[in-house]
Amino acid sequence: MDGHQVPQQMVIEVGETFKRILEETGKVRDEHTDDLSVLQAISIVLDRLPELRQEGLAHEVLQWYLCRLEAWFAADADMISLQSWDQEHVLSGGHGLMVQGYDPIIKALAKDIDIRLNHRVTKISSGCNKVMVTVEDGTSFVADAAILTVPLGILKAKFIEFEPKLPDWKVAAISDLGVGNENKIALRFDKVFWPNVEFLGVVAPNSYACGYFLNLHKATGHPVLVYMAAGRFAYDLEKLSNESTVDFVMSQLKKMFPDATEPVQYLVTRWGTDPNSLGSYSYDLVGMPEDVYERLRAPLGNLFFGGEAVSLENQGSVHGAYSAGVMAAENCQKLLLKKLGDIEMFPLGSIRDEILKDSVPLQISRM
Repeated sequence: MDGHQVPQQMVIEVGETFKRILEETGKVRDEHTDDLSVLQAISIVLDRLPELRQEGLAHEVLQWYLCRLEAWFAADADMISLQSWDQEHVLSGGHGLMVQGYDPIIKALAKDIDIRLNHRVTKISSGCNKVMVTVEDGTSFVADAAILTVPLGILKAKFIEFEPKLPDWKVAAISDLGVGNENKIALRFDKVFWPNVEFLGVVAPNSYACGYFLNLHKATGHPVLVYMAAGRFAYDLEKLSNESTVDFVMSQLKKMFPDATEPVQYLVTRWGTDPNSLGSYSYDLVGMPEDVYERLRAPLGNLFFGGEAVSLENQGSVHGAYSAGVMAAENCQKLLLKKLGDIEMFPLGSIRDEILKDSVPLQISRM
């Protein structure tokens, strides 16, 4: 609403209605053998149960809840698979915000490892029990095995040449899984002028026009708001310059706070067009085959696949990427030990235990 706060009771009541709508989509799923999109299922539910429809401002609040769901998948509701959208295995402990970012974890995991930055891979060749990885400047690295964890968007774009070519079933698996896009526009102000809440939402007649700000001041103490944009809207924002993007975001903020001051700093992400990612993280497309994760994760000889996109239960998440990477590393370890002869002669250590041997202090906010 332009400068007016939505009544809290309405937000709560519409939230309960949205929860009921999503529960009813489960019945729609059970009735259809073919997959539908989440948006199609919601439409069917509202046709069956017109009392769940919302009008006026309540409808706009409902669209905001849909916007939040789309942000979770970084994709629009008409692209998200009804069959599997709610099948993620949610870990215990609740959600938290890494106050210091992921830098402490990355530094701990990278300890004593030879990491080469600015080496964009262009070709991967395998044969004769070896793998050769070639980078942009023509330099090649040869190893007994390799683990590939590049983002799914890079594989879809075929930025990396494979020799021999990837088999058709692997290419199909790459194609069958979706890649979402969620961008963040971080705004730092000289002082706080907003309430001490977790989110600041902007409602609108459709989910595309809705939006929300994450209040980092609540978690970090810094006067920072982060605007979140997902799906087609995220791609549309990437067509604008950084300055125009910030102008748009500020126009959204000023709908709530007409006297909002201008930011003193800003940061705009462009994951959808970033040549090192071409998207944020994976999601289940409508009609996605059930075995897509198994095919995507399956090794090709001494070439293994990791990353969040191959995680069956936790795709699209950091812990999914971590667990998939550990799994790929352990499978790679088994292969190499078998090459050495009797695997019983070489104790198979737990890579996960080795990684977790040293504790890393983390500052996590529950907002």
